[in-house]
Amino acid sequence: MNKVVQAFVGFGLFCIGATQVMANAPSGTPRVTQELVAPPFLPKHDQAAKGGPKVVAVRLVVEEKLMKADANASYWALTFNGSVPAPMIVAHEGDWVELTLVNPKTNTMAHNLDFHAATGALGGAELDKVAPGEEVVLTWKAIKPGVFVYHCAPGGTMIPFHTVSGMNGAIMILPRKGLSDAKGKPWRYDRAYYIGEQDLYLPKGKDGKFKKYSQPLEGMADMLETSKGLVPSHVVFNGTAGALTGDNALKAKVGEKVLFIHSQANRDSRPHLIGGHADLVWQGGSFSDTPDTGYETWFVPGGSAVAAGYQFVQPGLYVYLSHNLIEAVLLGAAAHMMVDGKWDNNMMEQTKKPGPISK
Repeated sequence: MNKVVQAFVGFGLFCIGATQVMANAPSGTPRVTQELVAPPFLPKHDQAAKGGPKVVAVRLVVEEKLMKADANASYWALTFNGSVPAPMIVAHEGDWVELTLVNPKTNTMAHNLDFHAATGALGGAELDKVAPGEEVVLTWKAIKPGVFVYHCAPGGTMIPFHTVSGMNGAIMILPRKGLSDAKGKPWRYDRAYYIGEQDLYLPKGKDGKFKKYSQPLEGMADMLETSKGLVPSHVVFNGTAGALTGDNALKAKVGEKVLFIHSQANRDSRPHLIGGHADLVWQGGSFSDTPDTGYETWFVPGGSAVAAGYQFVQPGLYVYLSHNLIEAVLLGAAAHMMVDGKWDNNMMEQTKKPGPISK
């Protein structure tokens, strides 16, 4: 049995012989194609829905590719549309999401998608599994507003292998009227960023160096064995240590409201913005609930996405990180935020420069 077939049937399935058919949108429902973009950016979208429900059509193409974890380590990333995390999808409550999932014949494994935002058929995972050389279309109705993880879940040991190899993303289902603050007033963001946190479990050889493999399945057994210890070799934002620093730092201006969407498909995380706060936190990613206010650090349970909003009041460098400082500083879970604007001494001022200690 070749490796492609082994990947498709040899590791167990959630459900054998599923015959469900997902309902399509009513005849005449407007259809729009959403052009997905690589994180940390979001596709063009309306914060408040215009008109009635729509079919939001998206296309995800599986790409198995080598990526750098840092300067010393590479890994076979299993990706949707070539990025880790996969692209953010945006729809509104009441819309239908129409996914076209494409698995080119050059790939080595079967893939599918479990949408945590979807209802039924294991989030669609029963109905959208494709072998190399196939494509599938799945349509589901967005009835729960919030931010949610989606990830590959082809069954058995392939579930953790695919997830920790980068095959996860997030979808935002906005309320039709847009977001509201803690007092129920409309809250509109000027910018939105998607930070996908990824834990990696890259094996090392006897020489202490990270192992290299010619294709994804070659290193699967080593990676799974390494991951059993639950100690990641890397914890990175957007696929690579330093991916959102330096020239790739996130940007904003004083006075702007920024929505941060943070996902972790596998482990808990605790985002923190050094020099800022979260004015609003939608706990568990739920837009159905009133957001909490004034958080210094917020919580992202493993297998979820969480949204937080902040209006910047001072310019300069901010660091957005996981406030497990070992993971942030030593393993890579940190990003930079550069904010332009005029400094306000009323908020902060160095009132005495460093100098000799006075008696």
